[in-house]
Amino acid sequence: MFDVGFSELLVIAVVALLVLGPERLPKAARFAGLWVRRARAQWNSVKSEFERDLADDDLRRTLRETQDSLRDAQASLQEAGSSLRRDFETASDELMRGPVPPAAPLERQPAALPVPSAGEAPPVPAPDAVPASGGVAATPDLFDPDPEHSMHAPMPEPPLPSDEDEDEGDHQAQGGPDAPQR
Repeated sequence: MFDVGFSELLVIAVVALLVLGPERLPKAARFAGLWVRRARAQWNSVKSEFERDLADDDLRRTLRETQDSLRDAQASLQEAGSSLRRDFETASDELMRGPVPPAAPLERQPAALPVPSAGEAPPVPAPDAVPASGGVAATPDLFDPDPEHSMHAPMPEPPLPSDEDEDEGDHQAQGGPDAPQR
């Protein structure tokens, strides 16, 4: 705090000796030393309390930042969980509905018909655009599932037991050669 060097201390000591005299100088020095120690102790107390307050503030700030990061992590985990749950529900709904038939490629797009002017006759459609029966044109079956891979295909019947299987069962029940002796 104070820039007091050795020369300044020597000057203060000589002035104190002249002012107080040799009899009162040791008593005054003890008294000054006592007050200097008390001042240092008070200063150290204030300093340590200030440092504790700073450490508490730092700890609170760190705790607050950690809580904020935990809240953010919890929110992101909840969002990811709900996203996974939606994806799972969507996938299970799709599985419950069955396979989606593949889209058949269009063979030919009809050409855009020109718009007739006021004096023109309407255009006549191409002969292959209208079916001969006058109804809707027949379209190929878009979804022809393979019975082996379909969920709705009938299951093959299990093979019926043969006579040999029945004879083996009777042979073991009667105590055949492999049956344990009683």
